[in-house]
Amino acid sequence: MKLSISNSGRKAVSRFFIYLFLILGSIATLLPLFWMISTSLKTGNLIFQIPPKWIPDSLHWENYRRAITDIPFFLYLKNTVIITAFRMFAEVFVSALVAYGFARFNFPGKNFWFLLLLSTIMLPSEVTLIPMFIMFSKIGWINTFKPMIVPAFLGGQAVFVFLLRQFFMTLPRELEESALIDGANRFQIFYKIFMPLSKPALITIALFSFQGSWNDLLGPLIYLNDSSKFTLQLGLAMFNGMTKVEWGPLMAASLLVLIPNVVIFFSMQKYFVEGISLTGIKG
Repeated sequence: MKLSISNSGRKAVSRFFIYLFLILGSIATLLPLFWMISTSLKTGNLIFQIPPKWIPDSLHWENYRRAITDIPFFLYLKNTVIITAFRMFAEVFVSALVAYGFARFNFPGKNFWFLLLLSTIMLPSEVTLIPMFIMFSKIGWINTFKPMIVPAFLGGQAVFVFLLRQFFMTLPRELEESALIDGANRFQIFYKIFMPLSKPALITIALFSFQGSWNDLLGPLIYLNDSSKFTLQLGLAMFNGMTKVEWGPLMAASLLVLIPNVVIFFSMQKYFVEGISLTGIKG
C-alpha cells in the first residue's frame, strides 16, 4: 500500500513539473507576440517606457491606419499572394510527383539519386545565391516574379520529397496493383489514389511552403527593383528609416502580416500533426 501511494505521489509530482515547464515555455514563447500587440497600440513615447506598460491607458489605433497607408499594403499583399500561391502549388505537386517516383519505381541508381537529392539539404542557399543571380540576370528575369516561382516547378524541395516518399511507402501496394488491373496508368494512380490518400502529408508540406514563401525576404530583396512589385516583407523593411524605426506602425504591419500564418496553422493543425507523425512510420 505504501509503495502504491509512493508511486502515485511521484507521478503527481512529475506531472506537476511537466505542466509547470510547459506553461513557462508557452509564456516565454508567447511573450514576443504579446509585446508586438502591445507595441502596435502605443504611441512612440510609451514604447520604451521603463518599467514597460503592457496595456496602455489609451489604444493608439492610428498605427494600424499608418500600417496600410504609409506603404501600399494591399498592392504588396497582392504580390505576395501571387508568389506564394504559385510557389506553394508547384512545391507541393512537383515534390509529390518526384516522391512518388522514388517510392514506387525501380530504376538504376535509385538509392544513389535519392541520397544525392537529400545531400542538397546540407547545401546552404547562400552558396548558390550569386550563381543563380547571374543566371537569372543573363536570361532577363531580374525584376520579375519568375526567379521566385519557376525554380519551384523544377523538382520541388528535397525535404518535401523525403517526407512524401516516407508517406507513400506506408500505402499498401495492393491499391495500385488493383488499379493497374483495372486499366489505370501510373499517372492516374498518382493523382486519383495517392494524392487523395496523402492529404495530411500534402497539407503539412503546403504549410511549410506557405510559411517559407510568405515570410521570404531575401528573394524579393535580391530580384525585385520596382517598388510596385515589392512583397509584404519588403514593405515591412520600409518602416526602418535612415535615422529611426517607426516601431508602432512596424509592429502593427507585422501583426497584420502574421495573421494569415496564425489562422492557416491553427485551422490546419490537425492535419499538420497527423502528417508529421505518419511520414516517420516507415523508412
